Amino acid sequence: MQNLSLEKAVDFLQAHCQRVTAVEEVPLLSAWGRILAEDYIAPFANPPFDRSPLDGYTFAAEETAGHDADNPAQFKIIGEECAGDFFAEEVPKGCALRIMTGGAIPQGCNCVVRQEDVAVDGDTIRVPFGIEPYTNFCFAGEDIQKGTKLAKKGTKLTAAHIGVLASMGFAMVKVLGNVRIALASTGDELVSPGQPLSPGKIYNSNLYLLASRLQELGFAPEIVGTLPDDAGEAARIIQGYRDRVDVFLTTGGVSIGKKDIMHGVVENVGQRLFWQVAMKPGAPVLAYTMGETLGLALSGNPFAACATFELIAVPVLAHISGNDKILPQRAQAVLTDAFPKESRGRRFIRGYYENGKVRLPEQHSSGSLFSMVGCNAFVDIPAGTGKLAKETEVDIMRLYRVK
Repeated sequence: MQNLSLEKAVDFLQAHCQRVTAVEEVPLLSAWGRILAEDYIAPFANPPFDRSPLDGYTFAAEETAGHDADNPAQFKIIGEECAGDFFAEEVPKGCALRIMTGGAIPQGCNCVVRQEDVAVDGDTIRVPFGIEPYTNFCFAGEDIQKGTKLAKKGTKLTAAHIGVLASMGFAMVKVLGNVRIALASTGDELVSPGQPLSPGKIYNSNLYLLASRLQELGFAPEIVGTLPDDAGEAARIIQGYRDRVDVFLTTGGVSIGKKDIMHGVVENVGQRLFWQVAMKPGAPVLAYTMGETLGLALSGNPFAACATFELIAVPVLAHISGNDKILPQRAQAVLTDAFPKESRGRRFIRGYYENGKVRLPEQHSSGSLFSMVGCNAFVDIPAGTGKLAKETEVDIMRLYRVK
């Protein structure tokens, strides 16, 4: 197949990959960003007991009724309790317990008074005012009631989720297996950052761009590196990942030039699904299967690689991982700048979206990377559209950004 619409290409790819269903149990401290494989329910109330929110004294509030500075209520101090201790006895009438923040309020008590608000004389305190029941009193279950759904299946765990699960005593959680992704670039012209740049060479920005974006989306790609402009050798390397990864992602080598090797690679490693998507930039997307592995070969031009990654690869990864939150979101916006080119075919241009408006950069070249800094949306321009004036309402694809 050739020259599919963007939507048909995504649908076709999603039909040729499976959601991750494998479940693994991992330590809670290693679970950030993972997808829960089951619901988690509170096994008890939190806090599990009535407790004090401050340092002071606890007693029966009713015994202060009618008392004031001229006639303070008096209580005998019968003990002390810090957080983590437990005073198992009932506090009798006329008695008080010194209690620290977080301490469990014992039976017979229903309030806490700050230690600086009372007068202490040996083993007696004097309270110079009346106190309402349950003043400075944290109830058991005030935060979480037993049986509360803490996090549902499919939730991507955040730091707050992990804190809540820890407060309920969960040391291990069941999560979906990670999506296994291999990432490579093609091209003898590519040099790794940190190495000398010879004439005719360029630094390999695509590998770093996509690796970082994958991590930002919650994935942990295996970095293969740069593949040589030799179809046989590149095929040998890629073949080594057959059925070891869910997706093998590459940039470069997909057009029709002398060193566009990915066509030959696919002939050696698997079955071609389609070549070319009806969009600009990045039209020469090459998709293939290699056993159970899905291969996606994107353009080597930086913005083209970025656009096709966001609009094609991300929906595929969202489908496999079950994490739809990372999908680009359709919206409408008003242009604050004109776009002076006609669009004979469907075109996506980068933009900076805020409060219903989208600003355009000066540079729209597929080879330009610098104008991607701050980009959070693509303007979706239909085929056959003329020049766009300021204040034109346009369709956009808002990109997922970590809050």
